[in-house]
Amino acid sequence: MNIVIVESPAKAKTINKYLGSSYEVLASFGHVRDLPAKNGSVDPDSNFKMIWEVDPKANSRLNDIAKSLKGATRLILATDPDREGEAISWHVLEVLKEKRALKDHKIERVVFNAITKQAVTDAMKHPRQIDGALVDAYMARRALDYLVGFTLSPVLWRKLPGARSAGRVQSVALRLVCDRELEIEKFVPREYWSLVATLTTPRGEAFEARLVGADGKKIQRLDIGSGAEAEDFKKAIEAASFTVTTVEARPARRNPQAPFTTSTLQQEASRKLGFAPAHTMRIAQRLYEGIDIGGETTGLITYMRTDGVQIDNSAITQARKVIGEDYGNAYVPDAPRQYQAKAKNAQEAHEAIRPTDLSRRPAEMRRRLDTDQARLYELIWIRTIASQMESAELERTTVDITAKAGARVLELRATGQVIKFDGFLALYQEGRDDDGDDEESRRLPAMSEGEALKRKDLTVAQHFTEPPPRFSEASLVKRMEELGIGRPSTYASILQVLKDRGYVKLEKKRLYGEDKGRVVIAFLENFFARYVEYDFTADLEEQLDRISNNEISWQQVLKDFWRDFIGAVDDIKDLRVTQVLDVLDEMLGPHIYPPRTDGGDVRQCPTCGTGKLNLKAGKFGAFVGCSNYPECRYTRPLAADGEASADRVLGKDPETGLDVTVKAGRFGPYIQLGEQKDYAEGEKPKRAGIP
Repeated sequence: MNIVIVESPAKAKTINKYLGSSYEVLASFGHVRDLPAKNGSVDPDSNFKMIWEVDPKANSRLNDIAKSLKGATRLILATDPDREGEAISWHVLEVLKEKRALKDHKIERVVFNAITKQAVTDAMKHPRQIDGALVDAYMARRALDYLVGFTLSPVLWRKLPGARSAGRVQSVALRLVCDRELEIEKFVPREYWSLVATLTTPRGEAFEARLVGADGKKIQRLDIGSGAEAEDFKKAIEAASFTVTTVEARPARRNPQAPFTTSTLQQEASRKLGFAPAHTMRIAQRLYEGIDIGGETTGLITYMRTDGVQIDNSAITQARKVIGEDYGNAYVPDAPRQYQAKAKNAQEAHEAIRPTDLSRRPAEMRRRLDTDQARLYELIWIRTIASQMESAELERTTVDITAKAGARVLELRATGQVIKFDGFLALYQEGRDDDGDDEESRRLPAMSEGEALKRKDLTVAQHFTEPPPRFSEASLVKRMEELGIGRPSTYASILQVLKDRGYVKLEKKRLYGEDKGRVVIAFLENFFARYVEYDFTADLEEQLDRISNNEISWQQVLKDFWRDFIGAVDDIKDLRVTQVLDVLDEMLGPHIYPPRTDGGDVRQCPTCGTGKLNLKAGKFGAFVGCSNYPECRYTRPLAADGEASADRVLGKDPETGLDVTVKAGRFGPYIQLGEQKDYAEGEKPKRAGIP
């Protein structure tokens, strides 16, 4: 008997059918051991010795595996084909050794990129041993995450009451969100104006042209800064005669995007389907592990944690066949398309995400899948097919127009684009995170040099520059990938942790940095700046890749990291909480104290009028309070612009004639009768909590 170990029962059930009665496939249900969540699980003084603990839920499963080995001759470890999969196989093997369940068993490691009968049976013919370098890289990553979490979190608790925790990669992702918030708060809008004329050809065809120059000078987007300047140009255009100066038509090609990696799948599923990255990965996992198709369970897509963009030659051949059948030979390029990963630190050991059989068209699969599975399968199928289709052939046209008004010469420009051959655009166009005004997509009428034009209309519009947009989940994953932060297996979980801890919130598909998260990041940027630097985190990822390539020792990477990190922790151990709060108060000023509409002092206490507002810490986190405490008990949350943070008068108390006000305190909203000034010295205003 051959015992095969995989992660999930769904995968086990599918593979058992493929391999037959001489194999028994058992599931480990994911990781079976981890570092216990307590001090001492990683010991830097003993060459980073790790103490592993078996998950209580995994005990019975491991006992079942050990029992099944009694009548077997071979143990085949068939967990996922990546660093985490290698680690699970290693953990299972180590536990079985401790249980002395292995005698003369032959131990083999097999990997497959898809759960289909052919892929699994082929993998069984090419076994190998556990890759020690991949396991080392896993251990280094796990130790780094543990050391940062268990060393930094207590520092946070002591110096920043109410803070929850800090993680190695999640803190850097949080910094991206919070730095964007600060950019938005500091942003000063700039006024600018645009002038767009609607012109007609002698044949009566209308099109739009934008003012781009005047009196020999170019006019850029922000150059017209006032209504008076715009009015001046408007009068000139209204009095002008228009002539076509040049017509330039240039051919252009647009090539299809590469097939999906984990990152691009999460981005596109977010844009096109509205899926959160974690939801995308759950559905992809199901499609990978297998769906019942006509009585046989088979995996519908290849492994979904990958940063490779190439696909197997047999899949390329099949894609070209499908394109020819569905769209005609004009849509099949002369040579198959080959792709190379652009992402920083990309490891290209795995294929891109693609359907295991491209002849399974989305329309036919719809009745076999639930709604979300069908939508994600269709997205993956379309992207894969489009990646092997012919390029789109375009013609981009630029028309320059001279407008003469007396002694003044103005220049206008119209741009447009015509699709001569749609190619892959017949099937697919990648989504965008931020919709912009795409003038080039307009089609222009035929014109020739020297032709006179007439003005039909003129639009003079006032605009203001806008701050950079907040990240969507898709654009944050994209930015993390560009910076080399995280890995395909971690993008979704990083975002989930930030949301679960209340560090960010998702609103209208945009990520907002919450006060809790803002304070933590401000603390880290001031006192542990190096460890939330993008380059530092990406360099560490690169070191982990080098470990997995057997180029450097995992203990050496940990030694280098720990020496500097523990030094930074020691440097701030004597800092008082008040010193920390003063630094954060300064850094978060634009967020905590936005400009007042009356132009007054942003830090003046609205209750007593003489005290200054500053950052304070309570056991539930940071809040803003008055410097005249305890005489003045004014408090509010950090954000000063939310409705919840503003005092609201409900009415007057009929007995005393005092205002009854809803106030926001650090423990939540409450009702107060009158203000401090309405009471005798030493007497506190009457208050009641709102349940």
